Amino acid sequence: MSHPKPASSLVYSTEHGRMCPGCGNALAACTCGKARPVAQGDGIVRVSRETKGRKGKGVTLVRGVALDALSLAQLGKELKAACGSGGTVKDGVIEIQGDHCDTVVEKLKQRGMTVKRAGG
Repeated sequence: MSHPKPASSLVYSTEHGRMCPGCGNALAACTCGKARPVAQGDGIVRVSRETKGRKGKGVTLVRGVALDALSLAQLGKELKAACGSGGTVKDGVIEIQGDHCDTVVEKLKQRGMTVKRAGG
């Protein structure tokens, strides 16, 4: 059974960070959703640069990382800090603003991942 959603719900707490709108717990302790299985690919992490749909601004994309959502978000945070740039994690893809392919490839290789440059 689903819980009735309150009229207004907390979305962010300075103590816990982002809050789950469903159960009201911190995202790290969310109990309302089942853990989604990690997408299993071929074990190769692909790093590419893309400008499509971004008004000409380039972003570095990291695809194929076999980690759960929280670990992927943590990896994204580390990569953004290493590049000194912003970015996000969407649908299992890490996006880092700017062309940082070389830096990202080196950081991922240091973590013991098999990495390939994709695209041109």
